[in-house]
Amino acid sequence: METVADVLVGLVALLHVYILVLEMFLWEKAPGRGLSGFDPEMARATAPLAANQGLYNGFLAAGLVWGLIAADPTGWRAQVFFLSCVVVAGVYGGITANRRILLAQALPGAVALATVLAAR
Repeated sequence: METVADVLVGLVALLHVYILVLEMFLWEKAPGRGLSGFDPEMARATAPLAANQGLYNGFLAAGLVWGLIAADPTGWRAQVFFLSCVVVAGVYGGITANRRILLAQALPGAVALATVLAAR
């Protein structure tokens, strides 16, 4: 069960690295505009905001990787904390920005969190 939990935490970390790349580097290009649904003008206007969001997603990914490589109990605690942050951010984004965020961010984070807690 612990291996499954580690794999899920790693996948959530990779998801957040992917979001970082979309929001920080590809926001004004087709992949970023596809994510946001913005036209080129709106994408250009919101690029600094998206880059800021991307940076926060990078911090979530870094925290999850730290949780995977740190010895327990620190590693386990970091996983629980950062997965909880992922879930909260996903729920907030789903409520305030786009419901797709609930499925794309909150659900994977919640599944990984439940698995990490069950593996303990």
